[in-house]
Amino acid sequence: MEAKKEIVQKLQQDILLWQGFKPKSAGKAERIGLGEIEDAFPGGIFPKKAIHEFITLYPEHAAASDGFIAGLLSVLMENGAACVWVSTSRNLFPASLSLFNVETERIIFMDVQTEKDVLWITEEALKCEGLAAVVAEVNNVSLIESRRLQLAVENSGVTGFILRKDGNKKASTVATARWKISPLPSDTEDGMPGLGFPRWQVELLKVRNGNPGTFILEWAGERFVEVKEVQTPTMWSDLEDRQIG
Repeated sequence: MEAKKEIVQKLQQDILLWQGFKPKSAGKAERIGLGEIEDAFPGGIFPKKAIHEFITLYPEHAAASDGFIAGLLSVLMENGAACVWVSTSRNLFPASLSLFNVETERIIFMDVQTEKDVLWITEEALKCEGLAAVVAEVNNVSLIESRRLQLAVENSGVTGFILRKDGNKKASTVATARWKISPLPSDTEDGMPGLGFPRWQVELLKVRNGNPGTFILEWAGERFVEVKEVQTPTMWSDLEDRQIG
């Protein structure tokens, strides 16, 4: 019985490694600055060699997801690697990515005619080990299609971000994590006019072998900052920020 238990534990560890999860002992240097959100993943590490699915019910969810992904890209691309962004109806203004310290010239934008083209380009791009990430905007993705994408990232180590626009449709995919990013009112310093830093409600709806949850994050110029509620959820001016180390 003990031998069988050890075999099962070893298989579980191997599966997590194949899915892009790192052992906790090797993970501290690989954390990307998401604070408690990263703790929701096995080993406390954001899985890079994986498919991350983002649900966008409304245009504001899509815009918030673009910003959140841009913050992730600023870390994933910091070693000089490039990214592919493919869509049939892209609304993202490339220059806006500089707000998140992303060098736009290192992103290859591909605007195509059909969803079939998006999925084909995405799969081929995910096989390119020289890329840091691939972002694909699609209306929907099937279980079989998501399996093909997951197999691609397991071999290359590239991170895949799928923005699924038709979030009202229930879809079964093999995505390692499913997210929903909603915009929140920004917070400015007392007495100062204008807008504050971008702020989101980050819902980790599904995480394989992890702990889903809801968090509030802000992009504070160079990094994500965790926002801690100190009173009621509707009194955004009374939120207390805590910088993520």
